[in-house]
Amino acid sequence: MLRAAVIGSGIAGLAAALRLKHKGYQVTVFEKNSYAGGKLHAIEQEGFRFDLGPSLFTLPNLMDELHALFPHENVNFGYTAQETACHYFWEDGTQFEAPAKPKAFANKASKAFNEPEKDIEKYLDNSKEKYETTKSLFLEKSLHKASTYLHQDTLKAIAKIPLLGITGTLNGYNQKFTNPKLTQLFNRYATYNGSSPYQTPGIMSMIPHLEIGLGTYYPTGGMHRISQSLYELAVEVGVEFRFRESVTSINQKDKIITGVTTDKSDYNFDLVISNMDIYPTYKNLMPDVKAPKRTLEQERSSSALIFYWGISQKFPQMDLHNILFSEDYPTEFHHIFEKKMLFKDPTVYINITSKLTPDDAPDGCENWFVMINAPGDYGQDWDQLVAQSKKNIISKIKRTLNMDIEPLIQTEYIQTPQDIEKNTSSYRGALYGAASNDKFAAFLRHPNFNKIKNLYHVGGSVHPGGGIPLCLLSAKIAADLIPDAS
Repeated sequence: MLRAAVIGSGIAGLAAALRLKHKGYQVTVFEKNSYAGGKLHAIEQEGFRFDLGPSLFTLPNLMDELHALFPHENVNFGYTAQETACHYFWEDGTQFEAPAKPKAFANKASKAFNEPEKDIEKYLDNSKEKYETTKSLFLEKSLHKASTYLHQDTLKAIAKIPLLGITGTLNGYNQKFTNPKLTQLFNRYATYNGSSPYQTPGIMSMIPHLEIGLGTYYPTGGMHRISQSLYELAVEVGVEFRFRESVTSINQKDKIITGVTTDKSDYNFDLVISNMDIYPTYKNLMPDVKAPKRTLEQERSSSALIFYWGISQKFPQMDLHNILFSEDYPTEFHHIFEKKMLFKDPTVYINITSKLTPDDAPDGCENWFVMINAPGDYGQDWDQLVAQSKKNIISKIKRTLNMDIEPLIQTEYIQTPQDIEKNTSSYRGALYGAASNDKFAAFLRHPNFNKIKNLYHVGGSVHPGGGIPLCLLSAKIAADLIPDAS
């Protein structure tokens, strides 16, 4: 039986392992940590449970597809559709609970922001059209294979590229709205791939369709259940996991994979898939292989500073997903991407899973995942930034929601960009690999294959990008390039 190694058990690594197992390979996953899941991890602290990583779940069909590969295995994974996509707050008292349905969103947003309903409907229709037009080219196939460009859907997408907003910025595209709050709301979607709305191209206006058009969901038991269900399924079908074993070298001879070396032993493999960030994959595991310089020098996406707070009170005005917007969005992004610093008035995202999973917090309490967008780690004084940001966030919450939560914080856990890099090997702590602050960024991401034969790449730092859906798609694209083991 042909043997395959997967380096890293992030969501893409787990998906790749399952797809290779389904193709008949004997699969071994190497993971430096003691757990599977990568960024999709969780902790429990003083009676509170916190999902540590991504908090938004869209395109659940990609998870259904993985579980359907092995229909006879009984691994539980369920989810529920959410009526509200996100609850938005501004300091002047404006609030908007965004429905996760296009018609309802347009109707409600028209009243909240005094914009013509038909203009909002048209925006969402265009978002859908961009997504449907480009998903075959940008999301479901390798951009780096000639065969992709011979497909009928691809030719249609290429023909429409001039109409998709490649040249202008997302903010420029969103200026069609007269109410700056609605522009800001749609600008926010740039952060879904770690970019700035003032730099990323207007084609990113397709992203709202994922949330408003296709819906947001909540996994039964929390986000951690996504990675754990895949891990449990992989174990059930015979994938081997070697935890606390770091791969130190990807080995090849005459540009053909021969195996890997870890901090414990040497192993022979017929095929290797790296779920490690593409930068350390080349720099640390293949230092003798000529790296694609332009790709590795791409601007990194944003990172995050996250406070996990156990709050000794319930707040019925809050939802699962909540955004408290900065009063100066352009300056906030200028700080993150140009100054590599944090802004004094940050946009604050608060995720509260105990709204849907009451056991995530003690009675009368809530578990708050409090995040601000941050630059990657460029040597900043993170101790100082954490202390100042905590004050700024608490002040922001007080100004926006008229409540002082500082005395309500029972327990605290913190993740900085340094921590994210240390725990997940994401270069500079970038959440999405490269930023999309360039109209050619999608084409510059590393392909899912390598010039080294039988070496493949998956995860947020390679094509098609970061975030749970795209990571799952990266595993599918890579697996489609790999022949069956038989």
